[in-house]
Amino acid sequence: MNTSATTLQQIRPLLPIRLLNGCGALLEKARIPFGGAPAVDLIETAKRRCGLDDFGDGDFFEALSRLIESCHSEARLSLIGKIALRVDVLQTLCSRLRMERDRQAYPDIACQEIREPLFIVGLPRSGTSVLQSLLAADPEHRCPLMWEVMTPSPPTPADEKRRIRRATQNCSFFNWLAPTFRYVHAVGAEVPQECVGLMTPTFLSDQFDTMFYVPSYRDWFFRQDLRPAYEYHLRFLQHLQFRRPARRWILKAPTHMFAMPALLSVYPDALFVQTHRTPVEAIASVSSLVTILRSAFSDSVDSFIACREAIDYWSETMDKFLPERDRLPSSRIFDLGYDEICHDPIAAVGRIYDHFGWSLSREAEQCMRALVTSHAQSQSRNHRYHLSQFGSSAEQVLGAFASYCQRFGACLDGEKLSPSHQDGLFPEAQRRSDFVSFTGKNAEAGG
Repeated sequence: MNTSATTLQQIRPLLPIRLLNGCGALLEKARIPFGGAPAVDLIETAKRRCGLDDFGDGDFFEALSRLIESCHSEARLSLIGKIALRVDVLQTLCSRLRMERDRQAYPDIACQEIREPLFIVGLPRSGTSVLQSLLAADPEHRCPLMWEVMTPSPPTPADEKRRIRRATQNCSFFNWLAPTFRYVHAVGAEVPQECVGLMTPTFLSDQFDTMFYVPSYRDWFFRQDLRPAYEYHLRFLQHLQFRRPARRWILKAPTHMFAMPALLSVYPDALFVQTHRTPVEAIASVSSLVTILRSAFSDSVDSFIACREAIDYWSETMDKFLPERDRLPSSRIFDLGYDEICHDPIAAVGRIYDHFGWSLSREAEQCMRALVTSHAQSQSRNHRYHLSQFGSSAEQVLGAFASYCQRFGACLDGEKLSPSHQDGLFPEAQRRSDFVSFTGKNAEAGG
């Protein structure tokens, strides 16, 4: 394999996948429908499968209907994509049914209080995932894990090993389906999960827009009041906290910047860390991620469209977010550069603790250091990308993010504004055996 090639250039589905999708294409040419069930049929199937019929408060029918219609008419799904869509929707509906049953069986779930959760926000591919993992390594903290978001029911320790095994099998299948994706984003049963997974049961989530090309659903989604999605997000956290308590939740999703009023209406005491990376690198990286992910479900993915969507969405989101964050007291939000996370992750985390007045125990720091070492040793290949692959230029991207770059230029100075790069966190820190240990006294003041 050519190691100088970008990760996107290394995509090639395995032979069984190509054969299966080829059969699907033949069926389509023969006008034999497959996987086109409307929303109402999927809902009835989920009810029969679970033996339940109460989805709880909140209407999701219009959102689901628009998603299904957009997938069938615009996403150009392969046979694998159609199967994946059906499986994911049914699993989500069944999960919602079972969670509602659990809330009735365990009334104390609704009494769980979520106090001062920390939300990590920032441009996609700006270090939000690795920062969440580092902060979650503190035994005082808690974040949603992939396996428990996938199967939150029952809200007790029952069947944990079986649920983890099932999630591991799902991850293994996805790695087989899209083997290059593991170099783009961590996939694993016990890997922290983005908040979009907690909103998926409302079908108001940009998870679907990332997986599939669904422009009509996307346009409709961006016009919606997302408070119902955040209300369900809270219900989901209560479910998880009932099973295993947490002093503080560490949550993350770049998309939170798009809906700050809705988030704060549900979590009025929320705290925030905003990570920063030059938009040139962030847009190239997320365009690569979206193209690779969509390619697992469609044989007709346009990388230029993925990049244009990314530039439009994230520049508009940032312009919308900045006035909202200015309404917060400075004590509730902290800024951190991607370069800081790369070069000295422990010191970067220490600055967060110092800003919020938290205490970083020796045990927590040791857990974080072990995570840094493990990540650096296991990272055999980085995510490589080049902006020119996506029909854009550094000048176009910087123009769209002019106000952001002007305001946070100091946070971006550590990075080159080049059109090509790669993602690879921690190698610098791994080589530095003497990087600073945070003591709570000599940490740099952040802001």
